[in-house]
Amino acid sequence: MGMTVLDRPAPGPGGGPALDPAAVFERLWLDGTSWVDIARGWLNGADQVFDALREGVAWQTSRLFRYDHWVEERRMGSLWRPGLPLPHPALAEATRALRRRYNAPFDTFGLILYRDGQDGQAFHRDTDMRWLDDTVVAILTTGARRPWLLRPRGSKYEDWAGKGTRHDLAPGPGDLIVMGGRCQADWEHSVAYQPGRALAPRISIQWRHARRTGKPFIGASYRAPRVYGRG
Repeated sequence: MGMTVLDRPAPGPGGGPALDPAAVFERLWLDGTSWVDIARGWLNGADQVFDALREGVAWQTSRLFRYDHWVEERRMGSLWRPGLPLPHPALAEATRALRRRYNAPFDTFGLILYRDGQDGQAFHRDTDMRWLDDTVVAILTTGARRPWLLRPRGSKYEDWAGKGTRHDLAPGPGDLIVMGGRCQADWEHSVAYQPGRALAPRISIQWRHARRTGKPFIGASYRAPRVYGRG
């Protein structure tokens, strides 16, 4: 096989944004089987990567069917896969590093643009991965710092203002968050909406892998139509 874009050597010193080898990974255990790794400042030069992605990525909107009509998702997205131009060379270095650390293939990655406080994402699990017992979901932030919330699945909302939020990891430029273990099975995450606030844009890059252990999730994904019941 020929060399792929992800196999090419990283830029040398002074060649632009790069991973910080001194970045510390701290593991937060959410429960006995779910964890989150946090590496603050993992990517140096995140602002340069943000500018390149904001201008160079073909951002697209998508729609969800909710009850009886289509609604536009309040964010924009894109997907990189082999054969497409790499959005930024630093993402090849990031992909290689994540593959080594988490022993996961990470053949593709997604990108999400939150344009302002009107954009966000409600609490959810990545159930479209189907196999949820042992997953790795890595999220690299560029651009503005935003609330990034975690709560247990089935939270009783003891804290109504925070909708059951237990943790706000609030990643800033260059910060990496990695959810692992049963995090997608037993916990929900959210990028909080902040309407009315003058927030700068945020771009996140996501790598996802599910190991086929346990039973696959059976049910509608986040994107599936929601309909009224007759009960």
